[in-house]
Amino acid sequence: MFGLSELAVVLIVVIALVLAKKGPELARSAGKSARILKAEARAMKEQEKEDGAAADTAPRVIQGETVVPGSGTAAPGTERPFAPAPERTERAADTPPRDRRP
Repeated sequence: MFGLSELAVVLIVVIALVLAKKGPELARSAGKSARILKAEARAMKEQEKEDGAAADTAPRVIQGETVVPGSGTAAPGTERPFAPAPERTERAADTPPRDRRP
């Protein structure tokens, strides 16, 4: 049978054959990925510089919903239509849960 050293040699030969076929393609893909990553990092740095300059000039306004603390309702003028939540009923401890599948 094969020993550990023979299996290692066979494994190295198989890896070499696979890399000979797929190696150039893998290297090309890695190069493209690295270029894209560098370009995105450069764009993010430029965007941060632009945002820093814009932040000094005007505040950012983010549209959203204002909720009055403690009431659980939205402030006047910011309500959104919604469907009411289904009612929950308590079940006795000795009854099994109902199967609601059709």
